[in-house]
Amino acid sequence: MTRPPSSSSGARRVRCRCGRTVLRQLVGNRAALDVTADADELTAAAAAMLREPNRLDWCVRRRKDGPDLAWVDRRNHPADCLRPHVIDHQCTAPAVPARLPARRKRKPTPVPAGQLSL
Repeated sequence: MTRPPSSSSGARRVRCRCGRTVLRQLVGNRAALDVTADADELTAAAAAMLREPNRLDWCVRRRKDGPDLAWVDRRNHPADCLRPHVIDHQCTAPAVPARLPARRKRKPTPVPAGQLSL
């Protein structure tokens, strides 16, 4: 029997459109969450203070291929965790304007004007 794939290949550092460096990763095995977190590392207590209902904090585990984000579950995660933590990113860049759908141009008829086409 084969082993199930790991939850992810780790977080990758990317630049947000606001200019900050962030960590991006799919976290979870089944219903993965696309996480974008600030790359600034915090202590567990400092990250918990910044936590909000729609802004989560993540535990950063060091792997041989780079950082790996893990859920911070209040029941299973120690409050005095010594690993660094990060918080979800809140982008400060202006919103991207919605693009209007492109208008389709009518194709010219393949027959001269006045002639019926079947």
